[in-house]
Formats: sequence, C-alpha cells, structure tokens
Amino acid sequence: MRILLVEDDDLLAQAVATALTKQNYVVDIAADGEAGWELVNVCNYDLILLDVILPKLDGISLCRQLRQEGYQMLILLLTAKDTKTDKVIGLDAGADDYVVKPFDFQELSARIRALLRRGNTALPPVLEWGSLLLDPSTCEVTYADIALNLTAKEFSLLDLFLRNNQRIFSRATIVDQLWSAEKDPPEENTIKSHIKSLRQKLKTAGANYDFIETVYGMGYRLKALSHEQSCPTDEPEIDLKQQQILLTAIAQEREIFKTKVGSRIAVLKQAADALRKGTLDVQLRQKAEQEAHKLAGSLGSFGFPKGSLLANEIEDLFQTQKSISQAKCFYLDKLLMELQRELEKTSVEQTQNLLLVISNDRQVVEGLVNEAENQGLQVKIATNLTAARSIIPSLNPDVVLLDLDIEEDSLKLLIELSQRSATLGGTPSPTVGETPTPQIPVLVFTERNNFSDACGGLRLRLEVARAGGRAFLQKSMPPNEILESAIQILQQTRITKARIMVVEDDPQILTVIQQSLETLGITLKTLEDSCYFWDTLTEFSPDLLILDAEMPYINGIELCQVVRNDPCWKLLPVVFVVDNLSADIVEQIFAIGADDCVSKPIVSSTLIACILNRMERNKLIKNA
Repeated sequence: MRILLVEDDDLLAQAVATALTKQNYVVDIAADGEAGWELVNVCNYDLILLDVILPKLDGISLCRQLRQEGYQMLILLLTAKDTKTDKVIGLDAGADDYVVKPFDFQELSARIRALLRRGNTALPPVLEWGSLLLDPSTCEVTYADIALNLTAKEFSLLDLFLRNNQRIFSRATIVDQLWSAEKDPPEENTIKSHIKSLRQKLKTAGANYDFIETVYGMGYRLKALSHEQSCPTDEPEIDLKQQQILLTAIAQEREIFKTKVGSRIAVLKQAADALRKGTLDVQLRQKAEQEAHKLAGSLGSFGFPKGSLLANEIEDLFQTQKSISQAKCFYLDKLLMELQRELEKTSVEQTQNLLLVISNDRQVVEGLVNEAENQGLQVKIATNLTAARSIIPSLNPDVVLLDLDIEEDSLKLLIELSQRSATLGGTPSPTVGETPTPQIPVLVFTERNNFSDACGGLRLRLEVARAGGRAFLQKSMPPNEILESAIQILQQTRITKARIMVVEDDPQILTVIQQSLETLGITLKTLEDSCYFWDTLTEFSPDLLILDAEMPYINGIELCQVVRNDPCWKLLPVVFVVDNLSADIVEQIFAIGADDCVSKPIVSSTLIACILNRMERNKLIKNA
C-alpha cells in the first residue's frame, strides 16, 4: 500500500512516516499542497494523509482539485481545528474521513486501516493464493502452515502480487510501487534479486519455484491456480507484536522530536522579544505563528497535551492583526515560560525509571512495589521467566531485579540480559546499520544464604558475577535497601545516556575527545564552526558543553557568556579546553561561568573524570 503524506511540520511528518513504514506502507512526503499535487500526478496512491493548513495550496483546495480531476484515492484530512464547520467543508470537498490534531498515532493507524478496508471491500483482509496466506495486520506469511521469514521488501512485493493477482508487473512498475519517491530508486536488476529470493523461500516451504512466474518481455505475476481457490477470512485486530513495533517507532520519534523542538521555541522567544521591543516585522510574526501552529498539532501527538493548548494560545496571540498591548506581551512571556516548564516536566514524567521485578514471592514483591512509590520508580512484575522474556522487548526496563529462586535456569536469563547488545532470547545479532539492543543491568536476590559450606555461597556469587549480575542481594534485606541498590545502578548507567556537545576548531582535538568518550557510550555532537553554535545547541539539547577557549570568529569565552545569559541554558555545565592553565585564563573562564577546564594535550582519563564529576555535580544541584 502506498500513502502520500502532505504535511508541512517536518518533525511530525517524519514521525508519522516512520510509524507507517514500520507497518509496511510505502510513504512519500510532500511539504506543501503544490508538491503534493505534483506527486499525485506521477505516482499511484492508495491513500492521502492531507493536512488542512499548508503553504502554497491548502489541503481543502487540494482535495477539491483532486476530486475535480477524477482522482478516487482515499483522502484522510489532518485538521488542527475541531469545529463542525471545518469538518463539513473538508467532507464536502471530497475527503473520506478526518482526524483532529493532536492525534494519537495508534488511532491514526487504525483509521487508516479502516479506510483502506472500506475503500477496497473487494479485497480479502487476509490475502490468500492457494496454500499461501498473507496477513497485513500481523505482517505474517505462511505457505502450507509453514511460516516464511521475509524481508520488508519481499513482504511488500508479495503483498503487491496478491492484491493484484491477475496483473503482470514490469520491473519498472514494481520500483514505482514499492520505493518512496524521496529515496533513490534501485536498479531494475535489484527487483530480479528480490524475486529470486522470494521464490527460493517459497520453494523451501513447499511451493513450486515458479509460484511467481516470469512473463517474458513483460514482467512477473502469480501463477494461475489450477484447482485451489482463495477464500476471504475475518480480519483479526492488529496483534501485539505489530502494535509493539508501532509503539517503539513512536517512542523513538518522540525522542527525536524532543531534541529538535528547542529551535521552534527559540523562534517564539525571538518573536516575543521583538514584540516587546516594538520591532516585530511581518515576516517574523508569520514565522512565529507557523511554528506555534505546528507545535499545537505535534505536541499533543507526542505526549504533551498541556503544551499543545499553550501553543494554541500563543498562535492566537500572533494571529492578532491589531497591535498587542504591553499586558499581552507579558502574558505571551508567561505562556512561553509555562510551555518550557511543561516540556521539562513532562519529559521527567515520561522518562520515569522502570524496574522489572521477576519473582513469584508475593510478600517480597508487595514490599518492593509499596516502597517503589516512595522512591519514584515505576514497577512491573513478571512471575516466571517465560513471562519475563515475552515482555522485556516491549517494556525495555531500565533495571531488572531477578529472583534466583524462581526457576532452576534463572541464571540463563541473567546471561541473556547481560549480553543483550549482541542477542536477546536467541535473536541473532543485529546486522550492519541496525541499532544494537542495549544491555539491561540486572540485580539478583535470593534466599540461598544458608550453605552447607562457605564455598557454596562463594561459588554462587561467582556464577552471578561471571554471568554479568550487577549486585547480589538477600531477600531478607528491607525493601528500601534493595531499591537503593537499584537506584545506584541507575545513577551509574544514566551518565552513559548523556548528550555532550563539543565546539572545537581543531580536528585533531575533536578526534581525541571522540575516542575518549566512545567508551562511555555517550551521544556526542561536534561542531568546528562556532557561527552555527546556537542552532546546533537548541536542536541537539546537550547535557554538557565542551568549549575551546580560543577559536576564530566567536571564541569559547564569548559562547559561554551567551549560554549564561539565556534563561533556558544558564545552568548547563560548561567545561573548557585550554592551551595552558595559566592563572589569567583560568580566572577569566571561571569569571564568565565555566564549571571546569582541562588543558591540552588532552589526557583521556582526565577528561572523563572531569565530565563525570560535572554531571554528577549538576545532578545533585538539580535535586537540591
């Protein structure tokens, strides 16, 4: 299925496209109405997701234009205005349905599936061709009850043949149907390779090799059935596996959104400042209005409902054509401050640490759950190893507390979780280009403290240590002490999730810093040209900043002054890299707000110790 998404909010558009791609849709993106119209004229789409408010050609006008030209594809409007009039206008223009921003990603996916079912009632929800079954809802394919492990492109290819089982597809047509217009299309020989691989997998499951037959000079099609008939079956709801794929994609896009939303807030602050000074021009006002409109639509979809309402109010203020009074200027400042606080507050709530307790000892579990509320931890329970293995990929807990007494082979799970970056529950290692699954720290606890000999207890502790356990605890310990051990582990691992930005014009120094911090697993952003500092800072949103004191154009000392003068960034830890630790330079950098400094040439151990100390110190200040 091919979908066109016409949406000018690039962050929201990428998130929606990613979520739909995970469900095996081919998605093209257009940033304005005119670009959407051009794509419709060159590609065949099953459905169009169409934002109402768009540059160049608005969504309602594009919808009317499509229907007037005879296009019959399904159209789902994305509207930021939940009013009866807007809905009626959109439906009268020819739209099939509408979703009001901010929307829930899962609901949007369900509405798309419902529309596609309604628009293709002649097609069975579960696609059949003889002994072959393809379920679009679960992305599962079987032949004679044997599951086929297909790649995403092989699945899409088979789906295309089954939905058009009497049609011959040329290689060029297949490329047009299955590859996004935004990406470089593959060579037509690539299609031959996909067909060959798909045939081989079907043959292994028991089908004839020419299940997909070649029509020479024309292309490929499904081989006609001699006696078997395809029968429609009832469509199941989207299964838990597919739902989890969607949720994971949404969570990843939410993190990307959080790192980039700062640039939009910066535009609003710039416009508010200009408004207060009486220097706000038409261009900046329109840009601020557009950014506020985009935020109102995307914040709610990414889990910031109150932020969405605040952005709506800010948009309304910038839409006012009359001059804005001084009181309204102060109110705008208040809205921006509330929006900033809401984003920070919600980020903390959404990233509350999750502890998975694997135990069937009811008394111990109840004590841990009750104490976890006081410690600010979210707790999930698994009463056996099978349940734990099934929910860990979806929960992705921050730390696991494993009861060694729960089953005889409990140490096997400990080993799996400790080696999770390479494998989880028998899943092969990730291929090149894929993101490895991060390790999960595991603490174990047990009642086995009465051993017939001292070596018995030592051997068990040694087994746990070799398997990768981070702590060995006794069940007799008070719940608060057990959880304190878990929190200590979380504090140690939290540093590896830090984001550090480095501004340094010497490539060799940048290489040394990168090599030094790679071992910590820190997310690093480097910048050689300080002129792009502010845009990079607001987009990347670092936890710590490393600055070179001496750089052309704008040096590190001046950049630090800029940071310390901004309300949003004034508490950001700043570490300086200096050529020499003379008294004059040290006094100068600390006078303008530096937190620490290291001298060149950089010693890795010194730099790492400095960063860890700064981040730990900053955490204590925030908690004070």
